Amino acid sequence: MVLTVHVPPAMVHGDVEQGYGPVADAFRRNFEQGREVGAACVVYRDGRKVVDLWGGYRDGVAREPWRRDTMVPVFSTSKGVSSMAVAVLHARGLLDYDERVAAYWPEFAAAGKAEVTVRQLLSHQAGLPVIDHPLELADLSGSATLAAALAQQRPAWTPGERHGYHGQTLGWYESELVSRVDPQGRHLGRFFAEEVAAPLDLDFHIGLPDGADRSRIARIHGFRTWEMMLHVTAMPPAFAWAFANPRSLSARAFQNPRVLGVPENINRPDVQAAEIPAVNGIGQVRSVARLYGDAAAGGAGLGLTAATLDALKNPAHPPSRGLDDQVLRLPTQYSLGYVKPFPAFRFGSASGTAFGTMGLGGSFGFADPDTGIGFAYAMNRLGFHLWDDPREVALRDALFARVLGEMPQRPDTARARTRPAARRRRA
Repeated sequence: MVLTVHVPPAMVHGDVEQGYGPVADAFRRNFEQGREVGAACVVYRDGRKVVDLWGGYRDGVAREPWRRDTMVPVFSTSKGVSSMAVAVLHARGLLDYDERVAAYWPEFAAAGKAEVTVRQLLSHQAGLPVIDHPLELADLSGSATLAAALAQQRPAWTPGERHGYHGQTLGWYESELVSRVDPQGRHLGRFFAEEVAAPLDLDFHIGLPDGADRSRIARIHGFRTWEMMLHVTAMPPAFAWAFANPRSLSARAFQNPRVLGVPENINRPDVQAAEIPAVNGIGQVRSVARLYGDAAAGGAGLGLTAATLDALKNPAHPPSRGLDDQVLRLPTQYSLGYVKPFPAFRFGSASGTAFGTMGLGGSFGFADPDTGIGFAYAMNRLGFHLWDDPREVALRDALFARVLGEMPQRPDTARARTRPAARRRRA
């Protein structure tokens, strides 16, 4: 069962700029109500850090405290961080979102994928949420075995007609594409380290390097698959039932290699060291917020161009046969490696320019260019919501609705505002 511990008020730390007190209040309240073991929340605005909070235990069993420099696995919040590497290549003119993937990676054309575009692949429309060839953990870091399995995979639907969450596979397809586009042939983990993390001085890793200080890494306190059925009011019932069927697309999307099917296996050193760009990013929450904060403020630190930022901000190009997600089993919206706001998950300002990704258990990071906000939250006690975890959305709502006067973020209160965008943007 999911761990619950008492966290003394003295173990909640950090500071906020004047006017951001409601975010700190919500963060403390999560601990007071027994919702957290350990967590952090950081916000950048217009390139400046305005909220920096952390607290609780990085290991709730050993009662080791979460410190300012604690790193935490963030599951699929990794997707948005990883996809910034692809955005950097786009900004450098090395990759076109509307070009065919096979133009960069000829082997990808196999099994009916010759016309799949980079945009369709990054937007979960390529029909590739599952890899049929059995994989081992050793195969995941840029191996020829993985490249061949990706290229030979047959789509589960006609690319471009539908979409479905590529929960694990997206990052491996991105990594192989990056290696074909990058003049140095680097896979995503190394490219990210050298071209994204280094310029912004981020303490975040796609594949934990040898010699990393493991005493800084938060221990994930997770759940077993059967426990999902006890929380169908939090998790969409259609997805929970589909995930319980090992033959379903929903289950198969998260079970190869099998070690990744158990959330707490993310604590294993060999899993943390592998390159799994869609799943196993590990780092400081502060670094996720800084990355998104740079993008929200214009992308100068990463060298993002106006054209690249416009591509990230623009509305998603939906699949031709509607928004029903073939894996998550409810309507969703994706664009260029990111989730975009949609009726069941309305984040950021009412403009809809926000982009980010949420992670298993409740973590979330995103950019909202309309307000200049880069937001990140992560924790080590896993919850059961696919998005809008009550702990996270309380922080986001405090920031956007109470501090910024923007659209409420809570799913039961969110309503679009009608005042002009020029008034929403901070002067």
